[in-house]
Amino acid sequence: MEKFDFEKSLKELEKTVEDLQKGEMPLEDSIKAFENGIKLSRECTEYLENAKQKIITLTDAENEEK
Repeated sequence: MEKFDFEKSLKELEKTVEDLQKGEMPLEDSIKAFENGIKLSRECTEYLENAKQKIITLTDAENEEK
């Protein structure tokens, strides 16, 4: 499985949002872009939640050592 690249996915999501906001794509392309944007948004959110949980775990472990 390919490693998730948060920065790349976030840039792609930002580009998708920009393209959709322009309103110049045909409807079918807009729907596909929207679906991809939702997928990217979910992946980025999941990645951030996992990172947050890791930070909480690490800081909790450090606080217990003190």
